[in-house]
Amino acid sequence: MEALDGYDLKILSHLQADGRLTNNELSELIALSPSQCSRRRSRLEAEGYIQSYRAHLDRRKLGLDLLVVIAVTLATHNRDNAKRFASLVENLPEVLECFSLTGEMDYHLKVVTRDLAGLSHFVNDVLLPHESVQHVKTSIVLNVLKDSGPIPIQKSART
Repeated sequence: MEALDGYDLKILSHLQADGRLTNNELSELIALSPSQCSRRRSRLEAEGYIQSYRAHLDRRKLGLDLLVVIAVTLATHNRDNAKRFASLVENLPEVLECFSLTGEMDYHLKVVTRDLAGLSHFVNDVLLPHESVQHVKTSIVLNVLKDSGPIPIQKSART
């Protein structure tokens, strides 16, 4: 991997704000030629700094009104059970994010459903019956103060 310089960091910062930027638009923003922007962007993608491009959708407009954080404790703590749980979560489209944690709970899931009935089905018919799960604790999100904020890009980033 090549070290990141100031131009790379600027490219990452601008693309994080708007992944639809063309190389011509990037070149105007950072004062570098479009061909240089294209080469740098391709390298940043190839080296994994840029993982993907996607649209940020409004869940409410799509009828997913309920946002929930679910804490999960596994039934047993071993590699096979953790793999079973990971496989379950990977195949559940309601799960937006899943974090393995230290502390009291083993995992936190960020989940969307249409309504309380959808949440009830998800918890009672999907999570709790699964062999890997022992305990589930749900918290309904009342307000989102910050959602998927940009990663702070600084000179001190790994270079």
